[in-house]
Amino acid sequence: MFTGIVAAMGTVRRLIRRGEDAILEVDTSLDLGDVRIGDSIAVSGACLTVTAKGGDAFTTDVSAETLSRTTLKIIRTGDRVNLELALRVGDRLGGHIVLGHVDGVGKILEKTPRSRSVVFGFEIDPGLDRYIVAKGSIAVDGISLTVNRCEKNRFYVNIIPHTAAGTTLGFKAVSDSVNIETDILARHLEKLIFAGKETENAGAGK
Repeated sequence: MFTGIVAAMGTVRRLIRRGEDAILEVDTSLDLGDVRIGDSIAVSGACLTVTAKGGDAFTTDVSAETLSRTTLKIIRTGDRVNLELALRVGDRLGGHIVLGHVDGVGKILEKTPRSRSVVFGFEIDPGLDRYIVAKGSIAVDGISLTVNRCEKNRFYVNIIPHTAAGTTLGFKAVSDSVNIETDILARHLEKLIFAGKETENAGAGK
């Protein structure tokens, strides 16, 4: 589990295709001293397992499922990625609960300067907008952000200078792709509500 507070940016050394899967190597200034083989790390919002590390780099496996659902399928050598180590007991939950299970790939529709900040507009897959509410939380490339407003298959966030400087959003352009993870609490709530209605309907039919 993660919080959406990016610890550092890394640079893709290479993505090696292995059939439908891949191996990802990332260079980083992130302190990997406490990271063990088998630990989880979020790479631009995708939860991956560390399979090797050495010096200022680490390696992960990327499954076919992860490639199909994330921007990792189009990543290239030299691309920047956001990095966050898994949450530990006692750590501050500075953002919101992020699982690293990407729901889909979104696209940047606009970047509009507003005072010292920039308003980003994103287009998302149909159906995901029902999990997004104004002033709610969303993870974009692993960054915990607050939704300013939402529309059909779109939402908007305000990016302050600190976030732009410390994450890949500061280097993104209009039409670039990003990983989107909606609030898991909204998903579970929907499941519980519909499960309850199905139970009621089943009981009424007896």
